[in-house]
Amino acid sequence: MTIEPADIAAAALPALRQTRIAAIVRERGQITVAELVTRFNVSRDTIRRDLDILEQRGILVRTHGGAIPSDSLVMHETSLALRMDTHVEAKRRIGRAASALIRDGETLIVNGGSTTTYFAAELDERRNLMVVTNNLRIPPVLPERAIRAVYVLGGTYWSSPQVTIGPIGFASTERISADTAVIGVTGVCDGGFSIARLEEAAASSSMVRVAKRTIILADSSKLRTTAFAHVTDFTDVEHLVTDAEPAPDIAAALVEAGVEVLVARS
Repeated sequence: MTIEPADIAAAALPALRQTRIAAIVRERGQITVAELVTRFNVSRDTIRRDLDILEQRGILVRTHGGAIPSDSLVMHETSLALRMDTHVEAKRRIGRAASALIRDGETLIVNGGSTTTYFAAELDERRNLMVVTNNLRIPPVLPERAIRAVYVLGGTYWSSPQVTIGPIGFASTERISADTAVIGVTGVCDGGFSIARLEEAAASSSMVRVAKRTIILADSSKLRTTAFAHVTDFTDVEHLVTDAEPAPDIAAALVEAGVEVLVARS
């Protein structure tokens, strides 16, 4: 393996070295610890610590003896705090565009996630809304003048996604009814929409079932990605709000299912 001058300089600076490692993994698709040790002339323990840090940031996934890009595997869960700090401007644009689809007086049911939190903060032009959610980040950011009432669904508190999950669910449409479900997802592929946690996917699916229409929010990093648990099919969704055009095959499937794609550009 050729050692570049930039790699020699990076060896002494952890942040720079980690940036170079992330770039190498993206370029090559995989890398071993042994190769990185040779490339940067540092110890195996140092490289392992670098890989651990990069995995915690969601940049790569550790494998036995090395690492691969995080998008090479089925998407796994990252903390909400981390997601709130990634693709921020795109998520704000998506939230703003989605808020324009909401009508005064609606009852909204909203799931967990960073993009739905940014959506909630953009509702200041709406009035007389009722919001039902399991996302504990949403109530504090809702514009007071827009809201008639807020219902927080009960259940066990999960600290990483900052949501509540069960035992209160959606046994039937007679129990809860909503005008619009606003659902953030982890993955959008030709098989539909998905989320990293099975329990969150089940709760989100229930939200879709009890709503008259569904708006999906997904930034471009989620397009052509598959997460662990299926939420719903394209045919159950009226709108997809994103910040980039989907790939042609996904775009064709969305059109066939009657999903309106709204691209929130900068």
